[in-house]
Amino acid sequence: MPRKAPTNPPAEPPKTRVSDSLGEVEIDADALYGAQTQRAIQNFPISGRTLPRAFVEALLLVKETAAAANGSLECIDAEISQAIVDVCRGLSARADLMAHFPVDVFQTGSGTSSNMNANEVISTLATRQLGRAVNANDHVNFGQSSNDVIPTTIHVSAALQIHHRLIPALEELIGAIETRAAETDDLVKTGRTHLMDAMPVRLSQSLRGWSGQLVNNLRLLTGLQAEIQTLGMGGTAVGTGINTHPDFASTFVGILSNNTGLKFVSPDNLFPYIGSQDTAVALSGQLKALAVSMMKIANDLRWMNSGPLAGLGEITLQALQPGSSIMPGKVNPVLPEAVAMVAAQVIGNDTAVTVGGQAGNFELNVMLPMIAANVLESIDILSSSAVVLARHAVATFTVNEEKLQESLGQNPILVTALNPILGYAKAAEIAKQAYREKRPIFEVARENTDLSAEELQALLDPAKLTRGGL
Repeated sequence: MPRKAPTNPPAEPPKTRVSDSLGEVEIDADALYGAQTQRAIQNFPISGRTLPRAFVEALLLVKETAAAANGSLECIDAEISQAIVDVCRGLSARADLMAHFPVDVFQTGSGTSSNMNANEVISTLATRQLGRAVNANDHVNFGQSSNDVIPTTIHVSAALQIHHRLIPALEELIGAIETRAAETDDLVKTGRTHLMDAMPVRLSQSLRGWSGQLVNNLRLLTGLQAEIQTLGMGGTAVGTGINTHPDFASTFVGILSNNTGLKFVSPDNLFPYIGSQDTAVALSGQLKALAVSMMKIANDLRWMNSGPLAGLGEITLQALQPGSSIMPGKVNPVLPEAVAMVAAQVIGNDTAVTVGGQAGNFELNVMLPMIAANVLESIDILSSSAVVLARHAVATFTVNEEKLQESLGQNPILVTALNPILGYAKAAEIAKQAYREKRPIFEVARENTDLSAEELQALLDPAKLTRGGL
């Protein structure tokens, strides 16, 4: 065999040396970040996962707003303030944004590395734009600390993602379920408790059970928004506001509210917004509750679709892809399965956030990057899964009416409607005989009671039974 020609390793990119308070380090010559970011790259080669883009964009928004506030308060030069604002807006729109924010999620617990990453990148670009030095610490980070910037960014990023992604996604899913409920209101099916046959329900009632769960989740989620939109910015290092203008916090939230259309506020007491992550823990808990609801809906869809011959077969989900590499013609409920896995991931994320929330030591929580990553991932995947479930499962399933009627007609539990007339014991005897002989309850009740056919038909009418009462 011919020998392969030797391959030359790729050429190393040109380097340059930069310095910080610990000394010099070498970085790629075209890097926008500086020494502290490079140290973080070297110190934390842990997961290869960076903080989400939504977090980075919110961090840039925080830096932009801080620069605008400091400029208006005459704490930094007006031209420097404007250059920082311009750079932050330009960075957020860049397709290659994340290439300049390479720091691992698992870094210093305060998120200082990510804060300095932003400061350094903004400093580099603002210096180029302005033609004079814009310092990462003295200008971009003026009146700030990682200890108030990162908790603030967690709240801002979560608030924006909830408002722009999760709430619209849930509203779409609720709307899709309600539409199908209206379309199927005349269809009656066997209800099930303990996975066993129970009294009949209308298909619309089952569906509205789902939408009711989601409406409750949406109400609880929106109830958290005011707290999520309360920010610890201005507390700086420990909550006292050292090295920042006394009007900085109020100016900051005013500018941010104006630019985002959301009402952000500054609390009277900044300490809990730096020393704890109680709001993030509460939010994560509500996202977990939503995940549990989504899991229930996904599993109901899977059960109703099961079969089609040996399962319930009440509905047929849209065929999205071949279901087996060995069994021809098999089609699986792939979207509900994907949603169930999303739910499992969100539940796991919440466990990590719960542990992270306990890491508030005195004046600072020290698991901030992990909390940020997990909360934002949960919002992201719940939003996406709600949309795909609405569009490609709920809106598109077909109802197998013949199958509904077949199982409904054989359901001995309909005898429950005769309890007020016959008593529980007599009704149970009739139900057991119907089970044993595999006969409709109507026939067995006709033989074992004095009720006429007309009376039994009225009493055992499945549609009537879905409306309750005696």
